[in-house]
Amino acid sequence: MKKGFRVLLAEDEKWVRIALRKVLEKVSLDVQLGFEATNGLEALDWLKSNEADLVITDIRMPLMDGLALLTEMRAGGMDTDVIIVSGHDDFAYAQQALRQGAADYLLKPVELEALEESLHRWLQKRASAAKQAIDIGEPAADLSPVERVIRHIRMKRQYSMSSAEAAAFVHLNPSYFSKLFKQTTSMTFTDYVTRMRMDEAAKLLIHTSLRITEIAERVGYADPAYFSNSFKKLYGLTPKEYRRNQTRPRRSIASNASLDTNIGRSL
Repeated sequence: MKKGFRVLLAEDEKWVRIALRKVLEKVSLDVQLGFEATNGLEALDWLKSNEADLVITDIRMPLMDGLALLTEMRAGGMDTDVIIVSGHDDFAYAQQALRQGAADYLLKPVELEALEESLHRWLQKRASAAKQAIDIGEPAADLSPVERVIRHIRMKRQYSMSSAEAAAFVHLNPSYFSKLFKQTTSMTFTDYVTRMRMDEAAKLLIHTSLRITEIAERVGYADPAYFSNSFKKLYGLTPKEYRRNQTRPRRSIASNASLDTNIGRSL
C-alpha cells in the first residue's frame, strides 16, 4: 500500500475488518492503514498517542461504539475526520453521527467504488479547509504553560504525573508552577488531576461496558475500593450507582466555573 494519508480502522467483526482492509488496499488514492482496532475504546487509546488523518469505524461495537468514539474524540480535542460504517438498520444512528460531525457514512458491505467516492469527498473537503485556513491566515493556538500541562495529561492520560514533573515538562520552577496553576484554575495541581481522573472514569462508566475494576485501573487506581470512595466523594454516588443513573446531571471538570472561564475554551 502506498504511503500517504494515515487511516485508523475500527471494526469488531474480524471478517468485516479484513474485507475493509482489502478494499482500502485497492483504492487508487494515497492512503495507508495505520492501525486496526476491535472496538472504539481501543481506537481512542491508540489515537491518544498516535496520529491519524481519518478514522473509519463501525457504528456498533462492544465496550465503546462508533458514536461514543466520535463523541469522546471531539470532547478530547481530536479533530480527526470520521467515516461511519453502518448496517441498513443503523441508518437513524448514522444520521445522529453525521449531526455530531462525522464526515460520511457507508453501508455494509463496503464496495470499492463507494469507499473511493467517500474518500474523494473527504480529500476535497480537507483540501478546501486547508486552503481556507491559509487564506484567513489563522494562527496556531498559543497555549499557556498550565494549558499545555493539562492538555498533555488529558491526551496521554498521564494521571500519575506529579506537580514537579509537570513543572519540568514546561520548564518552570516547581514552586512558581504550583502558584501559577492555582492562580489559573483556582485548584491545586493534585486536586485538578483527581478531577480529571474522575471525569474520565465517569465517561467510561457511561460510554463503555468496562467493569468498574477495569475503569479504576485505566484512571490509575490499583485499589478499586479506594477508587470507589474517591469517586463518591466527588459525585455523591458510587461508580455502580452513577452508571445506573446515567441521566442524572454530571458534576465534572467542565462544571467548575473557574475552569470554564480560565482554560475550558482553549483545551
